[in-house]
Amino acid sequence: MDKIKAEKIKVVITDIDGTLFSHVSNQVPPSAAEAFHKLQQKGIKVFIASGRNRYLIRKSGILDYVSPDGYITMNGANAIINNKVVYRYPIPSETVDALIKFAKRLKFGLTLIEENEGHINMVDERVISAHEKYGTRFPQPRTFPNHYDRIVYQAIAFCDELDESLFLPHLKGCKTARWDEYAVDIMPQDSDKSKGVLAVCEYYGYEPENVLCIGDALNDVEMLSLAGISIAMGNARSEAKAVADFVTDDIDQDGWSNAMKHFGLID
Repeated sequence: MDKIKAEKIKVVITDIDGTLFSHVSNQVPPSAAEAFHKLQQKGIKVFIASGRNRYLIRKSGILDYVSPDGYITMNGANAIINNKVVYRYPIPSETVDALIKFAKRLKFGLTLIEENEGHINMVDERVISAHEKYGTRFPQPRTFPNHYDRIVYQAIAFCDELDESLFLPHLKGCKTARWDEYAVDIMPQDSDKSKGVLAVCEYYGYEPENVLCIGDALNDVEMLSLAGISIAMGNARSEAKAVADFVTDDIDQDGWSNAMKHFGLID
């Protein structure tokens, strides 16, 4: 059955943090980079799907190791193919304004992520802690006006679950995906990485059965549930493992490449 499924795969879509990029070694494991290239040599497209926008993906250094065929960014808010955005799904401007109001009132760091850049209102210990854990840099701080007149696709609130419970009921049509004790992604209710996967399928004329998705986190669950083949890393959250067809090894035990070998996509 696995072999029959694998024969239909035309594109592999991979998460970054904890899936393709290790925060233990602070690199893409050599075996994963090699497997990534082998897939492309066989004519299988490989996309990156991330909570970050493309600018932050570039800043992460991951493109020093691999050259994706395209990107699903900001948890599915953009799909980028051949350097062109083929799908956009922003947060309504009134929701962004409400979020700014709560950030000022509750005094938490707030990053607003646009297509090619991001801005943060303030930096405190929670912001520094979350970014240090993931080896990322926070954007240049700036003061947010009460009305934000730029298009925002995703936000990150640097707060605990209590603060989240205070503002989330007031953000119409939004949902959250927590990735740290003090950091939570905010996005439209019906937006997730699977919407970006569907946009990629539509662009190429593929079906979900032609897609293999691999990830480790809560924000990967929807795309794993959609894919023809879904793989969770050995270090993945239990929620990701629960919906996966296969659980591979830990990222630092060659889990990414072993997964591709398991399904016979590479030797």
